Amino acid sequence: MTSAGRLEALVRRHPALLRWAYRTVRCLGPLLSHPLAAIPGYIRFFRERRAYLAAGGRANAAELYPCLFDRVASTPFDPHYFFQAAWLARRLAEVRPSRHVDVGSSVQMIGMLSAFVPVIFFDYRPLRAQLPGMSPVAGNIVRLPLRSLSLASLSCLHVIEHIGLGRYGDPCDPQGGEKAARELQRVVAPGGRLFLSLPIGRERVCFNAHRVHLPENVPKLFPELRLESFSFIDDAGKMNGGIAPSAAPAMDYGCGLFEFSRPAP
Repeated sequence: MTSAGRLEALVRRHPALLRWAYRTVRCLGPLLSHPLAAIPGYIRFFRERRAYLAAGGRANAAELYPCLFDRVASTPFDPHYFFQAAWLARRLAEVRPSRHVDVGSSVQMIGMLSAFVPVIFFDYRPLRAQLPGMSPVAGNIVRLPLRSLSLASLSCLHVIEHIGLGRYGDPCDPQGGEKAARELQRVVAPGGRLFLSLPIGRERVCFNAHRVHLPENVPKLFPELRLESFSFIDDAGKMNGGIAPSAAPAMDYGCGLFEFSRPAP
């Protein structure tokens, strides 16, 4: 029997052991992830638990769940994902397409967009969730099951920088990003829009996480499309716009927001 098999058999015979291990990891997780910062947090945690119990509260020791790092002066957020979702939602609210297609973007954003526009959501790892107005579909961004020139409204946010790096189970391919861009371009209809975001800044491949692009090189990936607008989130987490990609300041890991269209014949 393999080690994994022996462990599985042990857990089946002793389910209490699994519960004990889970609770131990849950309680010690902050110490394992941020040991120096966790120590004063644990001191405060146990002091406040004592005060809570003294005030008549109930807090079973077997159910302790220390959350030690949430006391901050302002609500934390990921600027890339916050601003790109707000950007796309506002643009779709203005354009009001009858249907929108997204490839691989944040599922939280897709769920919210489906409240006011029907969304077909393609992902290499299909989403197992159902909502009115949302249709999840399995799909590969380098081989989309869509007709050429068929989509009036398409988005792909913080996705193509990952393609071909194997991070999500896709085959490793140094040309994965370029292939994904060509496929997105292929399906945009005349007069249609593509909303795209990806990391911009010092150009590099951070294997196997993502690629970072020079902002002025991104439109070159879509030679058949016209750049309608460009905005970006800088290294300080601030949203900016109103300039050309070539005029963007030097960044290490910003986020470029590109709106493209296919000219009508």
